[in-house]
Amino acid sequence: MQRSFLTLSRLVQAGFLSVSLITASALANDVTIVAAEFSQDGQRSWKVSVSLMHEDTGWDHYANMWRVVDVNGLVLGERELLHPHVNEQPFTRSLSNVPHPAVGSIVYIEARDKVHGWSPQRFEVDLSQAQQGHLLVEMPK
Repeated sequence: MQRSFLTLSRLVQAGFLSVSLITASALANDVTIVAAEFSQDGQRSWKVSVSLMHEDTGWDHYANMWRVVDVNGLVLGERELLHPHVNEQPFTRSLSNVPHPAVGSIVYIEARDKVHGWSPQRFEVDLSQAQQGHLLVEMPK
């Protein structure tokens, strides 16, 4: 009886360990927004360059989009990423003609991958902080 209990105990511990490793692994695969650069592209529009980091593994699992949204969730611009960046991390891609939000100056950058969808990380940018039509915001190190 004691031997069966020990075996069961080891299996339960192993199961918990497996679940924690899977959970940690899933979280580790979310897209990380490293930086965003906004340059005025006109009177009320921006060229936006976003740097992402993700553990791309190939065509089945890679960061495949980022977007700029206003405080109400209205999508101001989307940048589809058409291929994996396995050996290029972090990587930066740009999008032009992103309109200034209709209300306020706060926007958010959001990113997703093909497996996990939209990352829980939202990268806040306050466009009122731009100087001479330029703003660079980096993730704190």
